[in-house]
Amino acid sequence: MKKIKKSLLSVIFILLSFYGIAQRKSPFPFRGGKEHMMEFLKDSLVVSPQIIQERATGTVVFKFTSDQLGNVTKMVVYYADDAALVQPVIDIMKKTNRKWVLPDDVKVNDFLITFSFNFNPPATVTRDIQKSVYNYVSKRTPIIFNNQAILDLTTLLPTIVINYDIPPVVSKP
Repeated sequence: MKKIKKSLLSVIFILLSFYGIAQRKSPFPFRGGKEHMMEFLKDSLVVSPQIIQERATGTVVFKFTSDQLGNVTKMVVYYADDAALVQPVIDIMKKTNRKWVLPDDVKVNDFLITFSFNFNPPATVTRDIQKSVYNYVSKRTPIIFNNQAILDLTTLLPTIVINYDIPPVVSKP
């Protein structure tokens, strides 16, 4: 009985070690790797004038599907702090066509990616800036996903942090 237990434990450890090796050798699913993806998405995303004017900040959680050719075939917004933040994410994800890499035995893969939008605060914070940020937060319209989400075969990608500059607010006399 002891020999069976030892043999079974040995087989389990061997299988776990192969699983660990397979996990380490899995390539990053974007052509050029993680750093290239982060740089491409940060540099190519265009922050809209509406976002800058409203001093919009927040998070967008986005799920998309890529096919074997690396094309984005389906997009779903799971959560967004404000609807204004969603359009730039959709636009940049369309520009990633033919950049996603799937293993040979996979026909499609789902990815979950988070974008975090923030503005670079000016050197001096005025009452007008505080007021505009408060107005944005009190009036923003979040998008919330209320349905069941099955995420068993979804790849979680790193968060993309987008920082943008805001023009100074000129006080009116």
